[in-house]
Amino acid sequence: MEHQAPKDLNKPMTVQEAGRRGGQATLQNQGIKHFQKIGRKGGKRTAELYRWLLSEFGKKGGRPRRPVLNELMGEEDRQ
Repeated sequence: MEHQAPKDLNKPMTVQEAGRRGGQATLQNQGIKHFQKIGRKGGKRTAELYRWLLSEFGKKGGRPRRPVLNELMGEEDRQ
């Protein structure tokens, strides 16, 4: 990827642009294996911290779903 000169040196950089540039620089310096490693590490830590929540999702059959309007209103299906 080529480095591009900033379009306007007087214009401040947005947080989004700074994050994108930082991510690209990390990718250039560390490589994709680095991102895979930290992603795996983050997933393991999330599982450790929220095991109880993930267990509840599993008991319900996977990811939680949004309640239907009838459920919120306390009405049963009438068919």
